[in-house]
Parts: sequence; C-alpha cells; structure tokens
Amino acid sequence: MSIGAHGQEVQEKRQALSVASVTVAYNAAGTILRQMESLLRQTRPLQEIVVVDNASSDGTCALVAERFPRVTVLKMAENLGMGGALAVGLGYAALEKRHDWVWTFDGDSVPNDDALQALLDGAESLGNGENEAGIAAALPVHRETGDCYHPLLWRGGFVKPSAELLRQPIWFADLVISSGCMIRRNVVEKVGLPRPDLFIDFVDFEYCLRARSHGYKIAVITRAKVAHEIGDARKVWLPGYSRAWPNHAPFREYYQSRNLAYAAWWLYPSRDAKRFVMGRLVRHAAGVLLFSSNKLACLKKMAQGFWDGCRANLGIRFRPDSHVVR
Repeated sequence: MSIGAHGQEVQEKRQALSVASVTVAYNAAGTILRQMESLLRQTRPLQEIVVVDNASSDGTCALVAERFPRVTVLKMAENLGMGGALAVGLGYAALEKRHDWVWTFDGDSVPNDDALQALLDGAESLGNGENEAGIAAALPVHRETGDCYHPLLWRGGFVKPSAELLRQPIWFADLVISSGCMIRRNVVEKVGLPRPDLFIDFVDFEYCLRARSHGYKIAVITRAKVAHEIGDARKVWLPGYSRAWPNHAPFREYYQSRNLAYAAWWLYPSRDAKRFVMGRLVRHAAGVLLFSSNKLACLKKMAQGFWDGCRANLGIRFRPDSHVVR
C-alpha cells in the first residue's frame, strides 16, 4: 500500500468514528450560543450535539431549542450538578446512542474550530497498543488572562507536570477537567458513569482517577485548545505572587472542600494525601481571607465541607439557587 493510500485510509477511519458532544448547562443563556456556534464550526463535524439543561431558570433550554433545532436537549427537572447531569449525558451519548467518543463541556467553554480534529489526530497517533488513550484532553485556557489550566499528576495529591513535559505535543496526565475532554465509549462501559453524589467539583478528577485505576491512559493533546473560565476569576497580585483567583460562592467552597477531603480519607487514603488536603485547604483559606468577597460565609462552608468529607457525608447538600437542601 502506498503512503498516500495509507494516509487516505487513516483519514477515512477517523471520519468513520462517531463523536458526540455533551454540554452540561446551568443558566448559560449568556454564553452557550457562542459554544454551540463553535461546535458547529468544527473542521471535523460532530455526529450529534447534546445539551443537558440542569433546570436553568434563564431560558437556556428554550434558547438552544429555538436557535439550534438540530441540537438534542435533555431537560432536567432539577439541578443535578455536574456529576448527575454529566452522568445523564454520558449515559445517553455513549451507552444509549453508542457514539465512539463523547466530548464533554461546561456551558461557558468554547473550543477552537480545529480542536476536535486535533484531539482525534492525537488519539489516533498513539495507536491501539499500550499507549492507547481512553481519554483525550484539550488544553483549557482562560480567555481574558491567557492562563492555562494545566492537567495534573496525582501522587497522593496534585502535582504540577514538569516544564519539559508541558512542552511535549502529547503527554499523559492523571487529572483533567471535564470541559474539553473526550472519552471513549468503552471507558464508560467499563468504568461506569460520573458520581452524582459529588454534585460539583472533583467530579471530573474522581472519574479520571477511576479510569486510571482501570488501566486507561489520559492523553493531553496540546494543539487542541478550549477557552474556559473557572468561576468569577480575576487576576490578583502579591509581592512575588500572581494568579487568577476564582471568587467562588460559599456553596462551591463547600463542595470543593468536602469532595477533596472525601478523596483523601476514603477513596485514596494515605498519610500523604491527607497532609496534602490539609495544606491545600489552609492555603486556600488564607486566599479566601485575602481575596474573597464573602469571606466569613466561604470559610464556614469550607469547614462544613471538610467535616462532611471526612465522614463520607455526600449527596446534594446545597444548590446555587437555594440554601440547605437536606
């Protein structure tokens, strides 16, 4: 077979793969149109675009249905959080519709027009052997600051990859955020669905660790870029220190603390993991005191979350549109 014929065969194989996107949207009317337009502009077309509307109150569901009638909209009766809604979307796209890959998003993320093609090219280049990727992840970049949310390694806690590793066009991580990552159907079949009882925050990391424990690799395709924002982020400065600070609401601080503590005390317990969580929460509490717009409420929710996580008290405790649920 000639090189040209082989290249054509590889390209036809890639085009034959069925890929669906799944977006979890909550009150995303102000951002989701830009994302839908970007998904429709992909140089490698998607076979299906799915939006899981998490009981939005701003007309997100009606807006998508009106502007993009070919998009599949799954409307939830209540806010299930990222965990519950992503489980619904993955269950539909991977298990019911049998798409080969499922590309997942938050409601405000916008991929570059060639991001899907870059992901598929990168995953295909790894082959079907021991380097085969079960998850292929794009690089999420903050639209305004240009900061890149680099995927992480897990060594009893979060470890930033080395500068040398970050320069590689494709490298393997342990933890990637769900927005912009693409999951093979066989991963969902073997690993299962995301955990609804985590609600939000660490849902994607827990799923990554579960996939890794089953032997699946997570490939970071650095050519694939997705504009993404984490919370109401703003740039903060101190002498010798600069970063994007996500000004999270108190309920978000609860879930971040709870789910991280749960991971260290129950999912992957070790002395190093517990030490890492304690240190991280202390540093974050200092950041809340310095930069948060709702200091006392955030600190209270952090403490409550840590206590519940250590006791494995999970489930939906708070929603963004309400206070105590149970």
